[in-house]
Amino acid sequence: MIARLRRAYRGMRLGTRLALGLGALALVVFAVVGTALTTYMRDYLSAQLDTQLAQAQIAQSKSIADYGTLSGKKYYSWFYAVYDVSEGTPELRRPEDPADLPKDVDDFTALAAAQTAAHQELLRTEHLRGAGTYRLRACEVEPGVVLVSAAPMEDIEDTVGQLITIQVVTFALALLALVVFGRRMLRRGLKPLSDMASTAHGIASHDLTESAARLPLRADGRDGGPEVDELRTAFNTMLEHIDDSLAVRAEAEQRLRRFVADASHELRTPLMSVRGYADLFQYAAANAPEERDRHLARLRAEAARMGILLDDLLLLARLDAAEVEAPLRLEDADLAELVRQAADAFRAGRPDHPLTVTTGPEALTVRLDPQRVRQVLDNLLANAAVHTPPGTPVSVDVAVASHAALVRIADAGPGIPPEDQERVFDRFYRVDKARSRDRGGSGLGLAVAQSLVRAHGGRIELNSAPGATVFTVRLPLDGAGVPAARGPETTAV
Repeated sequence: MIARLRRAYRGMRLGTRLALGLGALALVVFAVVGTALTTYMRDYLSAQLDTQLAQAQIAQSKSIADYGTLSGKKYYSWFYAVYDVSEGTPELRRPEDPADLPKDVDDFTALAAAQTAAHQELLRTEHLRGAGTYRLRACEVEPGVVLVSAAPMEDIEDTVGQLITIQVVTFALALLALVVFGRRMLRRGLKPLSDMASTAHGIASHDLTESAARLPLRADGRDGGPEVDELRTAFNTMLEHIDDSLAVRAEAEQRLRRFVADASHELRTPLMSVRGYADLFQYAAANAPEERDRHLARLRAEAARMGILLDDLLLLARLDAAEVEAPLRLEDADLAELVRQAADAFRAGRPDHPLTVTTGPEALTVRLDPQRVRQVLDNLLANAAVHTPPGTPVSVDVAVASHAALVRIADAGPGIPPEDQERVFDRFYRVDKARSRDRGGSGLGLAVAQSLVRAHGGRIELNSAPGATVFTVRLPLDGAGVPAARGPETTAV
């Protein structure tokens, strides 16, 4: 039974449970107040009756002492007994009226004996057989004479009973009103919570598996007080975070799909070329042996191109999983020397682009992976050559600023449109969509460069306008590697 009541209580709504709890608390308060009030009223009426008995006995004692009777000094439904005490034993006088005594006078006699022994007025409450509950008082009229008077307590009991009835009815109505109206007020106060619960149910029914899934619902309203308003704000903030997470997830999924599609397309082109040249090589081996070397060279070129693409993809995957596998081998190296080596390689491979290099006379020691930083420099220089017309000047500048080593690679080409500047570091992204892949590359160069620089704790910045495009590589500097003084050294080709 108790377990069933517990289950039923747990199944109630919060407003109902709070109303019942408030009702139970009010019931306890009503019980305490009612008990205290009833007890006070009973004691007050009993004290009034004791005073009335004392005042009546004063007059009765005077009448008995003067006339030996109680004539004219009696109250309706009261009992009176006069005892003569000799040697401590009370003896009942014959009453003037038989109605003055109850059927059983043992309680009167016992009280008279006790008064004689105590030599002071005594009060007792006794239940007289056939008469009811009475308040008895014994006092000494004169030496050897004791008067015992008894007043009925029926009026007190009736008054207290009526008071209890009124309290029960009043408290019951008040409790019922408290539960009913309190439940309504609590429901109204908890309505913002119900609205938030409805919002949560609406979100639960929303399909979050869609790539462009958003949460259109929010908890509205200003009711409920500061606490509910704080909860509503936190709830809406949580929904905003979920929305942002869903947007990031959707963007990541789209980028992943685009990356897979681009990678598949990029790999498909050299694979188709390898297959075609393999067929041509097989045909040439049988019918035109003089063409075998040419087809074999093309096979090797396409295989090398596919290998470079796969190497870049593998490197990007390793950089993405840097928490598990660190692709860098850090050591103290001279960044200025790496720039000079990259410049020499660029001059040899791109003679149609004049290159200017500005470095300092002293070594710029930085903790880095020389091979990977050289790859970054090669990619940025190749990007400047590929996306500018022949004869476009290219410059490289090495400097130190704000505890960081800076390498600026600039060209005087047509620049990058503003709408493309934020996406040039995306994988497989090309500013010129119509550019040949043989000329424009796979679109991974800048993505690889940015990932490698970030792996070193640095960043790449881009500033581009018509006639000037500058890529700035910023690498953190070890304090011991900052040279004391620097002077310009310029070479031009």
